Amino acid sequence: MVNIGKFNTLKVIKEVDFGVYLDGESKGEILMPIRYVPKNCRPGDLVDVFLYLDSEDRPIATTEKPYAQVGEFAMLRVKSVNKIGTFLDWGIMKDLLVPFREQKVTMIEGRSYLVYIYIDEESKRIVASAKLNKFLDKTLPEYAVGQEVDLVIESETDLGYKAIVNNLHWGILYENEVFEQLAKGLKMKGYIKKIRTDNKIDLSLQPLGYVKVDSLTQMILDELKKAGGFISVSDKSEAEEVYRVFGISKKTFKQTVGALYKQRLITIGTDGIRLNS
Repeated sequence: MVNIGKFNTLKVIKEVDFGVYLDGESKGEILMPIRYVPKNCRPGDLVDVFLYLDSEDRPIATTEKPYAQVGEFAMLRVKSVNKIGTFLDWGIMKDLLVPFREQKVTMIEGRSYLVYIYIDEESKRIVASAKLNKFLDKTLPEYAVGQEVDLVIESETDLGYKAIVNNLHWGILYENEVFEQLAKGLKMKGYIKKIRTDNKIDLSLQPLGYVKVDSLTQMILDELKKAGGFISVSDKSEAEEVYRVFGISKKTFKQTVGALYKQRLITIGTDGIRLNS
């Protein structure tokens, strides 16, 4: 099935002076302008292309890669504003329209906004919306605890960070489990920590094997600071030495320093652990 606003693998069916035509199945022949045609591309070849609509609503194929596809969220910069709406740079030649009715606040040229990309049911055109709630939490969150998911950071709150989960649901990363500043629009991997009885989602940035030691990370950071930034205990040290210094098992110690290392807060050497400046 050929999908507008997404990547497709299509067959080249004929060459013309201004490009090649691809088999768009039910959408007919789709032009890929010559500036996008890969070198040595011939009829019968399969090409990976992104499909969008031109100013006359005709499907066009490009090998350019947009920052996000239909059904995804992305932080995009405003290129221009006119009487129709706001136009965003989304990585391809044609800019992406945000109608005025889909703006939470008046968008300003040069600034970036987190938006959802979709096909408008009335016009059948690809557009974007900054009214994110319209597109989230429409289905029950059927995730397994510990499942890896894709996250998009939406905002910082009193609790921590509000994040979009798999382009479908809202979730929360709690402040005491995040050890770095997360920018709005940042895309990253996360893990399902808990689905609450109200179907709200608690998230973690570490696999759940690390969650149980999150409360120990601050203790190790504090000990490092008190020691001047270096402690001569590493994951190669004997279990007795680890327990003497930190009062925890070697397994828990390795998980804890592993979590700190993933957050780039410490360096692990053969001679010990060192606090990053």
